[in-house]
Amino acid sequence: MHNIWLYLAAAFAGAIFALALYIIIMRLVNKGRADAIIEKANLDAEAIKQKKAVEAKEHFLQLKTEHERKVNEKNNALRERESNIRNKESQLNNISSELGRRQHELDNQKNALNVQKDKLAKKEAEADQLIAEANKQLETVAGLSAAEAKQMLIDNLKAEARSAAQAYINDTMDEARLNAVKEAKRIVINTIQRTATETAIENAVTTFPIENDEVKGRIIGREGRNIRALEAATGVEIVVDDTPDAILLSAFDPVRREVARLALHQLVIDGRIHPARIEEVVAKVSRQLEEEILETGKRTCIDLGIHGLNIELVKLVGRMKYRSSYGQNLLQHSREVANICSILASELGLNPKLAKRAGLLHDIGKVSEDDPELPHALLGAKLAEQYKERPEVVNAIGAHHEEMEMTSIYSPLVLVGDAISGARPGARREVIESYIKRLKGMEDLAASYKGVTKSYAIQAGRELRVIVGAEEVSDEQAARLSGDIAQRIQDEMTYPGQVKITVIRETRSVAIAK
Repeated sequence: MHNIWLYLAAAFAGAIFALALYIIIMRLVNKGRADAIIEKANLDAEAIKQKKAVEAKEHFLQLKTEHERKVNEKNNALRERESNIRNKESQLNNISSELGRRQHELDNQKNALNVQKDKLAKKEAEADQLIAEANKQLETVAGLSAAEAKQMLIDNLKAEARSAAQAYINDTMDEARLNAVKEAKRIVINTIQRTATETAIENAVTTFPIENDEVKGRIIGREGRNIRALEAATGVEIVVDDTPDAILLSAFDPVRREVARLALHQLVIDGRIHPARIEEVVAKVSRQLEEEILETGKRTCIDLGIHGLNIELVKLVGRMKYRSSYGQNLLQHSREVANICSILASELGLNPKLAKRAGLLHDIGKVSEDDPELPHALLGAKLAEQYKERPEVVNAIGAHHEEMEMTSIYSPLVLVGDAISGARPGARREVIESYIKRLKGMEDLAASYKGVTKSYAIQAGRELRVIVGAEEVSDEQAARLSGDIAQRIQDEMTYPGQVKITVIRETRSVAIAK
């Protein structure tokens, strides 16, 4: 039993010794591996270090090269600028030398002129003396004094002038007899014009009621200055006659008449009526009217259920309120055409909203201020296309008087709706359209000249008032301008009777006390 324990102890001790020996051997093996790994890591680190050093050196060389290139470019630019500066300095020196030389020449010429001036003065004195001596000799030879000789010459010239004047009168009378037929035709044309004006007055006159003649006098102002200022600011002819409690506002443009009416209304209520106040009120009323025109257009579109209309087209719709179409308000006419087109489209199974849109916009060319040479239908189509309306609407607008080929099914709807709403004879269309076109053409012709600020056709086209800027046009140029405009109207336009061109040039001096 005791031996067994001894054997077990010896075996246990041998196992422990073998385990310790194994551990020692493994540590020695692991240490060798670790040394190998460390040595390899050192070698890799050394290779990476050398590679990074090479890369850093290459990057440094690259940066150095780039820096040297930039430095060279800057040096070259500096050298070029320095060369330019030297050249300019040389040029300035040359110019300075040339100026000095010219100044010296001018001084010499000035001295020479002074010498010549002194010589001329001496010669003039000598000539005056010789003339006086010659006059004395002539008086002695002729036996007449200078005053008597002058009187005799005047009498002779008067006799010759009488003979020439009598001959001119005889020639004028002969010419008048030869032109009697032409003058008779002119009188007939003027008579026709005055008769035709009555029709135009129904569409071009607004009556402004007043309380009494005292208000009428205040509107006229001292020596008519208030009424002249109001006419110049609005472009409306103000007729003040014996009509009791009323003043007539005459202009072919209804917007101008409305501005003048509203301005007069505010001036009469306010009581302060003078040129400066008139200009202020007219400007204020013009802005208010533009806002009202826009609001009218928006309200019309809302009432008809039309959406997405360009703001400029909305303004044109609002302007229709102040334009009549052959005795019928243009806005009411366009609304009626829109409703008729909508009903017809519904009956035919078409889009009623699109038809209503075309019907409302069919006459926008009548209220546009662009391209007066185009018929209003084609001008309206041009405007609709400019503001991105659908092709069907554009064609319906342009073809509603058959001035454009109908390519849309909505075009005949607008044509029929316009005819149903208007129910007017075709002859009247030509008369009114040509009248409006002629007046607008006169204003545009005058406005095409440089320096013209405003131009107004008044008295049914018998007078054209042109207002020019005093800074750009002198008195002599204003006189020539009236003749040039009259000649162009005579050459380029057709009109009955005569057209009087009045050019107004007003100088104003303004200072502000602070």
